[in-house]
Amino acid sequence: MISDDIDYTDEQLLRKKAEEKLKLKQANAENPDMDTDTKKLLHELQVHQIELEMQNEELRQAYETSEVALKKYTLLYDFAPMGYFTLEADGSISELNFTAADILGEKRFSLFNSSFKLFVADESKLVFSNFFRIISNSNFKESCRIKLGYNNTFRSVYIEGISTGEEGQCLLSVVDISGFRNQEEQ
Repeated sequence: MISDDIDYTDEQLLRKKAEEKLKLKQANAENPDMDTDTKKLLHELQVHQIELEMQNEELRQAYETSEVALKKYTLLYDFAPMGYFTLEADGSISELNFTAADILGEKRFSLFNSSFKLFVADESKLVFSNFFRIISNSNFKESCRIKLGYNNTFRSVYIEGISTGEEGQCLLSVVDISGFRNQEEQ
């Protein structure tokens, strides 16, 4: 908000502030030759113009604030060190970040609308199907460990997921734990 911290959705307050600004302007440029109706009309137009200018400033500031928030969200989501997926009710991928694409071993843009189940190793398909069924039918967070990948390049991953509810989407966070297993085996 600007320095006055005015609620520009309150029409009466907005008009009062606009009238105050207009009085300041009119004090500097008074024209005695105009008739009363013209003065009233000019006054209304000037008040309306000031209201619009104040609302425009508020919108500009709100836009700048939303741009900053979008940049933060993009950095947080897209470049997070864990994979994030949004799956539709049928198991297709509707959203994912760069780490998620890397875990699957594919380019991000090529994975949209792909079936997530195609990337689950055969030995993990039953575990994932049960996990997906549980989170799709409840509002509770669940987890599982499976193998994900493509073309015989599989990674052990830990997945946590939850359903968004009415939309029927499932949100998954995926962490590659392959390195942990290698360290444990040594």
